[in-house]
Amino acid sequence: MAELTDTEAKPTRAYVIHPDLGRARTQRREPEHALAEAVALALALPGIEMVGSEVTNLREPNPGKLFGKGKLAEIKQRLEAEEVELVLVDGPVTPVQQRNLEKEWGVKLLDRTGLILEIFADRARTREGVLQVELAALSYQRTRLVRAWTHLERQRGGLGFVGGPGETQIEADRRAIDEQMTRLRRQLERVVKTRTLHRAARAKVPYPIVALVGYTNAGKSTLFNRMTGAEVFAKDMLFATLDPTMRAIRLPDAGGGGAGRKIILSDTVGFISDLPTELVAAFRATLEEVLEADLILHVRDISHPETEEQAADVAEILDSLGVDEDVAAIEVWNKIDALGPDTRAALRRTDARTEGVQAVSALSGEGLEDLIAAIDRTLGEALDEERVAEELMLDFADGRARAWLHEAGVVEAEEAGEDGLHLRLRWTARQKGAFEAFTGAERAEEDEDPDDRRPSGWHPAD
Repeated sequence: MAELTDTEAKPTRAYVIHPDLGRARTQRREPEHALAEAVALALALPGIEMVGSEVTNLREPNPGKLFGKGKLAEIKQRLEAEEVELVLVDGPVTPVQQRNLEKEWGVKLLDRTGLILEIFADRARTREGVLQVELAALSYQRTRLVRAWTHLERQRGGLGFVGGPGETQIEADRRAIDEQMTRLRRQLERVVKTRTLHRAARAKVPYPIVALVGYTNAGKSTLFNRMTGAEVFAKDMLFATLDPTMRAIRLPDAGGGGAGRKIILSDTVGFISDLPTELVAAFRATLEEVLEADLILHVRDISHPETEEQAADVAEILDSLGVDEDVAAIEVWNKIDALGPDTRAALRRTDARTEGVQAVSALSGEGLEDLIAAIDRTLGEALDEERVAEELMLDFADGRARAWLHEAGVVEAEEAGEDGLHLRLRWTARQKGAFEAFTGAERAEEDEDPDDRRPSGWHPAD
């Protein structure tokens, strides 16, 4: 990938081109909106100074240089006038086209895949996220070894009589990349094992998971912060969030007043159309909470001119990730504060009549109480949470199990007897299953020899 200027150094002067195939194009987006998104993507990179952008009509992409001779000269003139250093092409560019365009225009060039990879590389924070992005970047670079670096011109393959210039060096570069990819995959295997343990730990938590998903810059992190009181980085910028963030919160009691249901809220990376295939694994790794969620909040920027197209992209990605169609979902029509008062009022009336839709402003808080009530109601229906009364007895030594039950809010009464603690509980099947998973893990940790004695734990009272 191109090496971009450090943020503390002089900004890199960038120019964005969106090639429009006209009637031949299969994209659902209008070219002007696609260009605006590409510019926003470019501005998400540090150290970028945007000096211009344009939509370029293409009847037929040139296999060697993407654009025709006249258009090449026309764009070159603009790039030279603006002293452009980096051109971002919003679409796929083959290695040969990239090499020829860089030579023709005398600039560095990134296609859409390279640009998104650069953003992910800059934003990834978790160990797995960093490894996945590095692996994706190497996979992308491997396909671009055709590029004419100067050191390739000095070598020939074989004995020097056959083969083109640079074959020996290209093979050496390819081999070095393959070796590095193998090392990264081994490291990822270890990280994945750790993540599996974390997932098992989450299974012991008695609270449902509510995952925020949506197109990038739909306002998920702002809504997350509003609901949790957290300070997750939120900015009007594409891919402001890359690594997943989770917070446990307690919803207000639906009946009014006190504390209600406790949930885990998860903020995730924003979706985007034409996600690079190299990044699918890295993208999927950030969405595990979505795959395990009890409720999905699909946050939409309802003020965006292509909100329907963005929603369709999100639906396609959720389907490709294997998200169960039966998982409960609420569409959150966000950013109603950006609409006129009449439109905003109409949307609030629509959400009142439409099941599974809530119109809100994460920025101002408008509609948030109705959204929280809808979350509580939908979770109750989705989890079929009938609470049953049950009596349990714990050994006096089982302090962690007792603390778990009280933290979950399922203890109605507690009394100490000669044989242990007698507790009267009222809980759901989900909470009971989570408690069993918790105490099972406790036993595994405490007992080296399971046949030595029956481990301390919980058991139904007689």
